[in-house]
Amino acid sequence: MELEVLMARWQFALTIVYHWFFVPLTLGLSIFIAILETMYVRTGKEVYLKMTKFWGKLFLINFSMGLVTGIVIEFQFGMNWAEYSRYVGDIFGAPLAIEALVAFFMESTFLGIWIFGWDKISKKWHAVTIWLVALGSNLSAFWILTANSFMQEPRGYIINELTGRAELTRFSELIFNERVWLQFSHVLTSAIATAGFFVIGIAAWHFMQGERREMLVKSFRMASLYAFIGVMVTMGIGHMQGQNVVNTQPMKMAAAEGLWETEQSAPFSLFKINNMEEKRGMYDVAIPGMLSFMAYNDFNHPVQGINDLQKEFEAEYGPGNYIPPVNLTFWTFRIMVAVGSLMALLSLIGYWKTEWVFSNKMLTKIFFLSLFLPYIGQATGWVFTEMGRMPWAVYGLLKVEDAVSKAVSPFELGVSLFLFTLIYSLLIFVDVYLLKKHAQILDVENVNPVKE
Repeated sequence: MELEVLMARWQFALTIVYHWFFVPLTLGLSIFIAILETMYVRTGKEVYLKMTKFWGKLFLINFSMGLVTGIVIEFQFGMNWAEYSRYVGDIFGAPLAIEALVAFFMESTFLGIWIFGWDKISKKWHAVTIWLVALGSNLSAFWILTANSFMQEPRGYIINELTGRAELTRFSELIFNERVWLQFSHVLTSAIATAGFFVIGIAAWHFMQGERREMLVKSFRMASLYAFIGVMVTMGIGHMQGQNVVNTQPMKMAAAEGLWETEQSAPFSLFKINNMEEKRGMYDVAIPGMLSFMAYNDFNHPVQGINDLQKEFEAEYGPGNYIPPVNLTFWTFRIMVAVGSLMALLSLIGYWKTEWVFSNKMLTKIFFLSLFLPYIGQATGWVFTEMGRMPWAVYGLLKVEDAVSKAVSPFELGVSLFLFTLIYSLLIFVDVYLLKKHAQILDVENVNPVKE
């Protein structure tokens, strides 16, 4: 059974990581394009129309790929994770159904109107449609994160003793779970930062080629401000999330800090080597009391350690290993924070010193490469979030080993894993090719809406 669990986890990780490459850019770029088109409507300046169409073209490519890769994920809940679906399907299925029937159809419908309505509806109503696309896209993310938040912090349910299944009792507790709003806000603002750096990176590439068009300079400067706001708010919400995790998933936070023993004034480790055999830290470079302050706003507040939490979990849930991968959790958290800090610095420089950036070849190249930073931050953030929850599929209720399907063989998992890897790699190649091809074409079709 261990092999089935491992392969099912790899397959789900593969599909969700591929899909997530497209999601934050869709969420953040839709809002950015809506802002650009609104500025065109208000000012009448053609440069904003050109910017809207140029970045809108790249948005459509990214959206289509996100759509294709997202459909497969939900099928896995009924195939590889049938026991999970049986146990929490009554709860987990509700937000996913709303996402598909309301949010997805909303964004798709208005996206169609936006694509084909340039010369058929007034420019004001045309701008409204892209705002509705942005709203629908982010509502879609909200409902998916509602489902994920239940897995992180179950609320509004009972366990039916006759069926042995979790059943929804209060829908309001599901959607007003504090974790939902923290996660959604964090994802939304990090998506804004992702879109900002996507625009920054492509504009910087054109600077490297000697292009100095007005639409590029304006795009770069606006995106720098857009990204800076996104990064700073993301970091603030991330701090609030950390304080929530200390109370709801203390083992995750202890693992993120490599804190093996409970400490009265817990330090924040900048660098540490964790000895997993002896369950202790080595070569620790830390700031005294900082973890206690970050978690409780009190430098002297005690923070529970991994070893004490393991004993508590064994007493509550029975024998077993309740310690997540400490090294992975520890370093992904730090990479995420380091990347976010670097993004904040670069976006601030990009906004205040735009002329300096594209007049300095080395700096321009750095800004081009910064396009990849939000993807590193997003990936490490989600690895920390999900791996730090181990061994739970639904925290405190269902372990990962009990959630996998019983009827799927290792051979079937192996074949599908190979095919998924092959197909998704092809899709990534096509997506990068199309984005690169169209990002190089600055001469967008200049068609103004006919109606005023």
